[in-house]
Amino acid sequence: MQPVATEHNDPIKRGPSGPRFFLAAFVADTGQQSAELAGALLNKSRAPSIYHPHGWLMDGKAMAETEQSLKPKTGDSEKITINLGYVDLGHIDLLVEEGFYSNRTDFIRTAIRNQVDRHADVVRQTVARKSVDLGLRHFTRADLEAAQAAGQMLDIRVLGLATIAQDVTPELARSSIASLSVLGALHAPSAVKAALADRIR
Repeated sequence: MQPVATEHNDPIKRGPSGPRFFLAAFVADTGQQSAELAGALLNKSRAPSIYHPHGWLMDGKAMAETEQSLKPKTGDSEKITINLGYVDLGHIDLLVEEGFYSNRTDFIRTAIRNQVDRHADVVRQTVARKSVDLGLRHFTRADLEAAQAAGQMLDIRVLGLATIAQDVTPELARSSIASLSVLGALHAPSAVKAALADRIR
């Protein structure tokens, strides 16, 4: 007769030795053919359970995508080098260690943005007064050829990033660009930069 487990005598619920006793009785009663099955059940009972809350994978993926989106893309930033005193650097490292910032770059980037925001009114007034393009300004070969065909010379003023297409020749640049003033970064072919050297402010 097979042992009957109840709420009071169920060996599985009575401690670590319960599963072993129950499976041994099961094997003795049903025969050697059930040994492998009993062993598998015993190993399964020893395996630690892992509980993953619903949606944990998607939440982790969303967090990773959010973190990635907050980081500046390589093409949207310009690398600079600054010199800091040891004490100032120590203060930054202390704030990073205390969890206020993720790293030194995070602190420096935040400090710069705070200062820019502090002078936002002055920046807006200057941009409007000098007719400066704010942000990204890209000049293609077709743009410069259109200006050349119209007999116009461009006065380019950009606060941010100015780029000139790689297929623009030095001759086309000189015949279509009267002046080039960039507060930020200028990406252009080396030959074009050399041709406009006397026109870059």
